Amino acid sequence: MDISVVIPLYNEAESLPELTSWIEKVMKENSFSYEIIFVNDGSTDDSQKVIRELSARNPNVHCIAFSRNYGKSPALNVGFRRAKGDVVITMDADLQDSPDEIPELFRMITADGYDLVSGWKKKRYDPLSKTIPTKLFNATARKVSGIKNLHDFNCGLKAYRNEVVKHIEVYGDMHRYIPYLAKNAGYKKIGEKVVHHQARKYGHTKFGLDRFVNGYLDLGTLWFQSRFGVKPMHLFGLLGSLMFIIGFLAVCVVLTLKIVSICSTGYHFYVTNSVYFYLSLAAMIMGLQFFLAGFTGELITRNSPERNNYLIAETF
Repeated sequence: MDISVVIPLYNEAESLPELTSWIEKVMKENSFSYEIIFVNDGSTDDSQKVIRELSARNPNVHCIAFSRNYGKSPALNVGFRRAKGDVVITMDADLQDSPDEIPELFRMITADGYDLVSGWKKKRYDPLSKTIPTKLFNATARKVSGIKNLHDFNCGLKAYRNEVVKHIEVYGDMHRYIPYLAKNAGYKKIGEKVVHHQARKYGHTKFGLDRFVNGYLDLGTLWFQSRFGVKPMHLFGLLGSLMFIIGFLAVCVVLTLKIVSICSTGYHFYVTNSVYFYLSLAAMIMGLQFFLAGFTGELITRNSPERNNYLIAETF
């Protein structure tokens, strides 16, 4: 099979017939063998009924329906597990992504050899309240991930080699960072294509401004996992050692001040009157806590069933 189109959706009943017809037209014009996998993320409208009707008319239309709303990342993850096509295309169900982009995305994967191609909605039809935070978010994601050539990490229109989607796990809200997940899994040939962005035709957006806050928190989590997920002691042990050294130096300062005071004036001052005493106490306690956190993390990592789960590209 040439292409699997994975489409997560939540309450998009109005757009589904038009989107399906559009995809069918593109596939027929290019003689692609294909499947469309709708992942219904607990819709409360008539989306499931519409999908059943579409599937009855076209056997290439399939559906995975959640019993409740889990989010876009879980929807993509189960869609990836089901996909059989050599190239997997993801797009949103709201008609803002154009299926006319599919042939070129397919060519970039199969002919140009990309592992992943992400769409870039260079000209957007979104309000400033969405576009400005998006630009800041993408700039930060480029800096942290090291993927300098991507302008739009969160674009729903992407293409992947089938192998890529089978070797990454999309969970939580990590759909924003699929290129970063792919890079961490060893798939580093990541490209970008300028794609057409259309104004929403039906309904309204399902995402609020809280996604930007959550996005930065998830980015921090992903950065930590990629750098220290298997070796947490390298971070926490280092921080703990530095804090302990600072505390030890502060203790030395307190003792030196006390000795100098005794020798010069004979006055025995209380070490608790010195700010260095409290600095040393706090630093040494924090250092011990960091060290124990790293040690605990190492124990958890060493007992994880995934600790020796390595992706093997080829064997002879």
